[in-house]
Amino acid sequence: MDKDILKFITHLSNESGKIVNSYFRTELNVESKKDDSPVTIADKKAEEKLREIIMKEVPEHGIIGEEFGKYKEDAEYQWILDPIDGTKSFISGSVLFGTLICLLKNNTPIYGAINLPMLNQFVIGDNEETLLNGVKVHVKNCPDISRAVVLTTDIKNIEKYRDISKFNNLIKKSSIFRTWGDCYGYYLVASGYADVMIDPIMSIWDTAAVIPVIRGAGGLITDFNGLDALNSDSVIAGSPVVQKQVVELLK
Repeated sequence: MDKDILKFITHLSNESGKIVNSYFRTELNVESKKDDSPVTIADKKAEEKLREIIMKEVPEHGIIGEEFGKYKEDAEYQWILDPIDGTKSFISGSVLFGTLICLLKNNTPIYGAINLPMLNQFVIGDNEETLLNGVKVHVKNCPDISRAVVLTTDIKNIEKYRDISKFNNLIKKSSIFRTWGDCYGYYLVASGYADVMIDPIMSIWDTAAVIPVIRGAGGLITDFNGLDALNSDSVIAGSPVVQKQVVELLK
C-alpha cells in the first residue's frame, strides 16, 4: 500500500470526521433531496472540506461528490466522496454511519476507505490488502449460507427494488440476519464479523469505496447478477463461497 496515499486518505478522513462528529446529536435542520433522501449541514460541510483539501493538494484530480457533484470529470484520477454514508442513522442518533472515500484511476477503484468517526474505526483497502486501524483484516471463511451472518441496510428497499420472496428465502437459509447497514455493514464483512452485506439500490458514491476494501480483505463484491458492482445499482459483498451462493439465490 502506497504510504503517501495512505497518509493523504487518512488526513481526509480525519478532517471530515472532526466536522461530522461536531454535529452528531445536535439540533439539525434535515432537508430532503430530489430523491427524498435526507441531507444535513454536516453532510455539506464535510464534503466541502474534503473538496477543499483535494483541490489544494492534488488540483489535477477530479471529484465526484454526493452533495456537490462533479469537478474535472475527465481527469485520470477521480475522488469519489460520500461525506456521511448512513445519514438516516446519523440524524437518528445511531453511530452506524461513516465517511466513504475512493480514489479511481481510469474509472477503476484503486483505493477505498471507510471511516467510522464515532467508533474510531478506519478501514482502507487497495484491492490487495485491507487495514483496520493499521492492522490487516480478512473476511471470514464461511463455508455455507446456513452459517452466515447476513446484513442489509433497509428491508423496505428490498421490497421496493428487488424480489422480496427471494430475499425472504435467503433469510430463512441464513444463520443470523440483521440491518446493520450502510458502510458499517461493509466494515463488518471486511473485518470478519459478518459474512454478507446486501444493498438492492446503490449510487457510485455508495459503492466505489467499498470495492477495494472488500477485495483487499479477500472478499467478493458484485451486483445482484454477479457483474461489476461499480457501474451497477446494487451490491452483494461477502466471503467468496457465501457471496456466490447469495448471488444465485437473489439474481
